Amino acid sequence: MKTTEMTYFEPSYVQRLRVMMQGLRMPQGTREHKAAMIELQRLSAPLTATFLPVLFATVLMVLGGGDAGVDKMFTPVILEPDVVKPLEKLDDPKPPEPTPDNFVVPTENPVVEVNQLFEDTKFSPVPQKFDAVQVTISPAIFKGIFGDSRDAGARGNSLRKFNRSGIPTEDAVLRALRWLKLKQDRDGSWGGNRIAMTSLAVLTFLAHDETPDPEKSPEFCATVENALEYLLSKQKEDGRFTGKDGNDYSHPIATYALAEAYGMTLNPNVRTAVEKALVPLIRGQHPTGGWTYNMNPGQETGGDNPGAYRDDTSYMGWCAQALKAAKLARIPAEGLDKAMKMAVRGFKSNAAPGGGFGYTSPGAGGLTAVGTLCLQLLGAADDRNTKLSLDLMKPWRPSFADKADGIGNSLQYYYYYATQAKFHAYAGNSPEWDKWNNVMSALYVAEQKIEKAAIKGPDGKDCDVGWWENNDNHTDRPVMDTCLSALQLMVYYRHLPTTQATAVKVEEELNITPNDEKDIEIQVVGM
Repeated sequence: MKTTEMTYFEPSYVQRLRVMMQGLRMPQGTREHKAAMIELQRLSAPLTATFLPVLFATVLMVLGGGDAGVDKMFTPVILEPDVVKPLEKLDDPKPPEPTPDNFVVPTENPVVEVNQLFEDTKFSPVPQKFDAVQVTISPAIFKGIFGDSRDAGARGNSLRKFNRSGIPTEDAVLRALRWLKLKQDRDGSWGGNRIAMTSLAVLTFLAHDETPDPEKSPEFCATVENALEYLLSKQKEDGRFTGKDGNDYSHPIATYALAEAYGMTLNPNVRTAVEKALVPLIRGQHPTGGWTYNMNPGQETGGDNPGAYRDDTSYMGWCAQALKAAKLARIPAEGLDKAMKMAVRGFKSNAAPGGGFGYTSPGAGGLTAVGTLCLQLLGAADDRNTKLSLDLMKPWRPSFADKADGIGNSLQYYYYYATQAKFHAYAGNSPEWDKWNNVMSALYVAEQKIEKAAIKGPDGKDCDVGWWENNDNHTDRPVMDTCLSALQLMVYYRHLPTTQATAVKVEEELNITPNDEKDIEIQVVGM
């Protein structure tokens, strides 16, 4: 009887207040303190009317012991997703970074290069605190593709279901994450083009469900937080980032990483940064639906086609991924839906009649993978160009060689897209996925370079680290190589089919009729 009574027992307002006050006195980061912060939100209205003076004095006593004089941008707060906190001003004592000359990706056989023109500048580490984070599953999933699910339980299930090669890829992934942690500079960045490389590293940690939450990610929380702090501190008021590369690939990559980070943390300062970053990205889109270097919205003034719009499939790939991540994170950016609709046309303008995507005109080289994945992400998985391009990629096989026939240079850059495109198309019910994955998983594990006992693990024991370096020398070695390779080995659990019960359903995320040029209606169904 007592048990039954307790089951239906509802604590009074005073009792809830007492428990909340006790929790606020607990150390920050504890479960009790986080629960008290949530309860504080729930009780805020009546508390404001009746207990405001007492609450104000108590909160000052409890929270007043934090770091004095340290102004953090990545603030440890829990807010509802629709509450936006303005980006705080920082007195940044760090010297300005020189601007690198270029981040060269694609000519007709696009080559991915990042000139390492930054001087390694070391800074004194500033303690970072992330006391309470609200982690969320991505709020929307595009119809026809697989969507995010990265918690530990789903990770194991997805590995068993989609990595049928039997190759133990997770050890290689953990070695890569530990290598990135070991190689992170004291200012939170990674070398080469710092904005782009730091953003790729953030995406790699997030793919493994590593966030700044110390309870969820005890081994990597500080690494992720410091990286996000770095990106936030390098954003200008116009939404762009300092230290950009010559072609500004870094901007859409950083926007992509921050949008993913907001979707997983709901941190309001990250959301503000994404909203600001989307402005030049959306405004820089051509009327044709594409983008070119530096998000230049204008027409070409020279070259072979003066007066035309240069739609660059490689550059467009990162722009499309950034828009997709912002949409999934429910960022209410003006023009976001229209930009996604137009992007479908932009990619299709570079599609070859028999399948494939070219650089700035129809073609069938390595950028085929970029166009295919992006059409999938934009809701055009059933489009004729997508299907023909998947057929064109069937003979492809993973490789660390200098180049491959029909693909060109920059193989790992293209395979980053190809692995995802093939997974979306084939992982559920086609042997085509096993053909690709059986080679890819074995090759990437075998090609990883390993340093034994290089870093302490969460239990204090020595752990190995690992990284990749491409043979073609066309990427920013080795950070970019390592991130692109690790992201492919995590494709199994970064995504789950939309048909599974755990996926958030969307009736029609992008209502595209195959081979049709009509406007696209976007309707997101809530969680």
